Amino acid sequence: MPATRKPMRYGHTEGHTDVCFDDSGSCIVTCGSDGDVRIWEDLDDDDPKSINVGEKAYSCALKSGKLVTAVSNNTIQVHTFPEGDPDGILTRFTTNANHVVFNSDGTKIAAGSGDFLVKVVDVMDCSQQKTFRGHEAPVLSLSFDPKDVFLASASCDGSVRVWQISDQTCAISWPLLQKSNDEINAKSICRLAWQPKSGKLLAVPVEKSVKLYRRETWSNQFDLSDNSISQTLNIVTWSPCGQYLAAGSIDGLIIVWNVETKDCMERVKHEKGYSVCGLAWHPTCGRIAYTDAEGNLGLLENVCNPSGRTPSSKVSSRVEKDYNDLFDGDDTSNTGDLNDNAVEAPSCSKGIINDDEDDDILLASGRPRQRSHFLEDDENSVDISMLKTGSSLLKEKEEEDDRADSIYNLPLATSQRPSYDGPMPTPRQKPFQSGSTPLHLTHRFMVWNSIGIIRCYNDEQDNAIDVEFHDTSIHHATHLSNALNYTVADLSHEAVLLACESTDELASKLHCLHFSSWDSSKEWIVDMPQNEDIEAICLGQGWAAAATSTLLLRLFSIGGVQKEIISLPGPVVSMAGHGEQLFIVYHRGTGFDGDQCLGVYLLEMGKKKKQILRGDPLPLTRKSYLVWVGFSAEGSPCFVDSEGIVRMLNRGLGNTWTPVCNTKEHCKGKSDHYWVVGIHENPQQLRCIPCKGSRFPPTLPRPAVAILSFKLPYCQIATEKGQMEEQYWRSVVFHNHLDYLAKNGYEYEESTKNQAIKEQHELLLKMFALSCKLEREFRCVELADLMTQNVVNLAIKYASRSRKLMLAQRLSELAVEKAAELAAAQEEEEEEEEDDFRQKLNAGYSNTPTEWSRSRLRNQVEEAAEDTAEADDTEEPDDIEEKSEIPKQGQNPFSKGANSSDVPSIKSGAVTSGSQGRVNPFKVSASSKEPAISANSGRSANILDNMNKSYKKSSALNRATNNEKSPVIKPLVPKPKSKQASAASYFQKRTSEADKTEEVKEENPEKSFSETPATCPQNTENQRPKTGFQMWLEENRSSILSDNPDFSDEADIIKEGMLRFRVLSAEERKAWAAKAKAGTASEGAEAKKRKRGDDENQETERQKEKAEEDLNLPKKQKPLDLSTNQKLSAFAFKQE
Repeated sequence: MPATRKPMRYGHTEGHTDVCFDDSGSCIVTCGSDGDVRIWEDLDDDDPKSINVGEKAYSCALKSGKLVTAVSNNTIQVHTFPEGDPDGILTRFTTNANHVVFNSDGTKIAAGSGDFLVKVVDVMDCSQQKTFRGHEAPVLSLSFDPKDVFLASASCDGSVRVWQISDQTCAISWPLLQKSNDEINAKSICRLAWQPKSGKLLAVPVEKSVKLYRRETWSNQFDLSDNSISQTLNIVTWSPCGQYLAAGSIDGLIIVWNVETKDCMERVKHEKGYSVCGLAWHPTCGRIAYTDAEGNLGLLENVCNPSGRTPSSKVSSRVEKDYNDLFDGDDTSNTGDLNDNAVEAPSCSKGIINDDEDDDILLASGRPRQRSHFLEDDENSVDISMLKTGSSLLKEKEEEDDRADSIYNLPLATSQRPSYDGPMPTPRQKPFQSGSTPLHLTHRFMVWNSIGIIRCYNDEQDNAIDVEFHDTSIHHATHLSNALNYTVADLSHEAVLLACESTDELASKLHCLHFSSWDSSKEWIVDMPQNEDIEAICLGQGWAAAATSTLLLRLFSIGGVQKEIISLPGPVVSMAGHGEQLFIVYHRGTGFDGDQCLGVYLLEMGKKKKQILRGDPLPLTRKSYLVWVGFSAEGSPCFVDSEGIVRMLNRGLGNTWTPVCNTKEHCKGKSDHYWVVGIHENPQQLRCIPCKGSRFPPTLPRPAVAILSFKLPYCQIATEKGQMEEQYWRSVVFHNHLDYLAKNGYEYEESTKNQAIKEQHELLLKMFALSCKLEREFRCVELADLMTQNVVNLAIKYASRSRKLMLAQRLSELAVEKAAELAAAQEEEEEEEEDDFRQKLNAGYSNTPTEWSRSRLRNQVEEAAEDTAEADDTEEPDDIEEKSEIPKQGQNPFSKGANSSDVPSIKSGAVTSGSQGRVNPFKVSASSKEPAISANSGRSANILDNMNKSYKKSSALNRATNNEKSPVIKPLVPKPKSKQASAASYFQKRTSEADKTEEVKEENPEKSFSETPATCPQNTENQRPKTGFQMWLEENRSSILSDNPDFSDEADIIKEGMLRFRVLSAEERKAWAAKAKAGTASEGAEAKKRKRGDDENQETERQKEKAEEDLNLPKKQKPLDLSTNQKLSAFAFKQE
């Protein structure tokens, strides 16, 4: 029966690791470079007892309840076993000891040190010591003769010596090894061993073979070797019977020989090829524990076991579970599902058996190996290999049944019979509750989520459940008895949900503690039907759900009313609830080669029940399994697999899954993990508990929660481009929930969405600038396609400033397309609204759809004017400033708000009115009351034409406004140069002019709104107070005009004034700002007196203004015959 290699697991931190069994074989004991000794009940023990013995532990030995360790403080210590209490120091060396061993009866220990000495110490009386001197280099290893007559030692001086214990003399010395100056530099640690019981042979690993020396004659009897050995052998150990010898090499090969026949019985390769530095044979059966130089622990089963029967001791019992009790082990299925009849016995997804062994599936006896990798046949199936090999096989089988005991004497032979070497089925993952720790623990977490923690205590003193809330205002902490032995639990802000499995006497129960109920009855219990066990539960807002072993999903109201029952396509794995959403993960089939085959349902349990995900595959990392399922605090489904990858549902991309974090990147050691307890999208936080050397935390001491940041796995994340791309798309993914909330009628903060949009625009502009710098103009257009219309205008301005005229032309065409698409989408929305309105007025209305359309067009101007007037009377300047930052659906995307710092200036795009009706984005209108022209007419026009038109038009309007002193301020006046520069403040590092502008803005924070002569339409009384620049300009206007007599336009005067104002010192500018504030206080009283008169004359003023605009209109619409390059250069910035 070939040996079975179980999957290796983490034992200690990287470094030399030693291993041994206790006297009965019920425990595996390991020590490592982390200074801990760990006691494992089995390889699957997820909670081994740990004893800290020092900074580093080099070797350990166990016998008769005494645990002896060689520690880095140069001592040999004793601890009681299994309690782990310190029991003194046996001896000391001047350097650290490399190896320690017990004699056969456990009364003495021998230790070899780096100071060339070997000591034998009596365990009960440490004063009884013998020192063996003679080695000329550090001692590598030791072995006691079973009869306590001799002691063998190997050293870095290249010699292997045999000492007479009684008189401390050297009986024989062989120069066998390669010399070195320390154990770290030694090619092999040469762990030699005497044959048990008789002590007839001494086995010494030398290069690629094992030399065996006969007792007393000290002659080399024979050597054991094999063609598969390619590297130096490191360690040897004997079976308890003395018939077999195992050896491990520095490249991870483990070989077992039959010493009598000198045949190789087993060849097993380490799954990662690490050096084998610890090897221990089970005291009663064919099982070998081994450790490697990276701190891992492994186990070989059925070593040289002819019958294939597994032993019955605790540590060697073949447990029908893998992955820390994660998978099902029963071969039968209650449902009769074909997939369940596939193997569910243990297998390792990462290759349990050596690849060379996989081809040799059948023994010479013709019987298949009893290994978990195979598909098991039922009693009615026919073995194809039996049909192919014919009746001769039956005869061979009968003959070889009689020779079963002689299989030890048979060398390994390659079978010629057919064998299955295809993909192996993966054991199915057992159901689990997210945020819980394994069931076998006496103290465990039943659930840890964003609401609170439920702990379960099941020991000799108590069997109880503690419920603790993070926010005690929800409910106070509760202590519950656990008489029914509840195994799964969930917690929400409304209730506690518990469930237990069925027993012979009792049915499986669902128990709800509805603490938020307004009546006096706070709990209810429901019994499941016979032979139906609850496997997973969850709570939502107003509902509870339980998935059972009969593939049913049972829904309940939070008060206990039974609701819908749903059949699941496969056995449930886990469930989670959030609000109205129910997230179910189940087995949709059998996975192969270590992969789980999981499916997912996402249901909405509100008034309109609907299914979002309909059994889609759940994407896990290769050879991993599911460890956590849940929702973010904002309601986005998420899950985590055993490789530490966190994935979130991307609602913006057709409900696909996006990896948002790899917790392994934050782990310090290979075996460290993060145990997830919650996910937040705003702020972006992954809340989890760091677990050193384990997958889950202990209940005591209370674990500390760490916060990890998210990072999408984009390429070249170290570069500036990759970093900004990751930040942009992470912002997009993590704000998709806002659209979901808005679509489903939930409330959310508008400021959050505005901040996200602003952040995304900044990142796009930075990437655009970087691509411009790298001469990647095609990439610039691709980035601009992700921008909104206002941001495209900024990109056009930046491209023009950078003298990239072709890029600016392409971007202007893109802006035209975006504006047309927006207008078309807006028109469709309005038509849909009107259709809905007409459907409601389904009786007695005579107008046809055509009449509706005509009346809408006819009244559009009046409605827009009314909206504008209402805004003038009601909105405060602060409100206008906030709203103008976010383009409204009905607003022209290229309109220039007076106070917006992230929208283009007059030179960078066409400016039109802020009318709330549908308008042509490129139509230059005289006022907000002017009728809109069809959006289609703007497609053929170049955006650059409109830029020049609006420049002239707005200058004329500015003059008219100054002459009439109208209370209605027009939004069509060009901005001073500082405003243009501030719009491009994202590119501060590129031009000194932008830096200067930022300085002015910091010193004059009020100026950003009121420095422009024209702002959004509003009444005179709502104007902002004058700024320092405006007061300075009034006093210095005459000097500017005298120096520049050709200035006829107000905009030119403002530009020149801004240039001069910048030259002033910071103190002077502050002084002007102080004067402006002082002047504002005195003008406040006069403004109130003027208000009544202004209100009376308001309508007359508006009529006069409209008439003047109508007179100016023909001039504005006059086409210009300028070439495109001239237009571009007209508004391009000068490079300074």
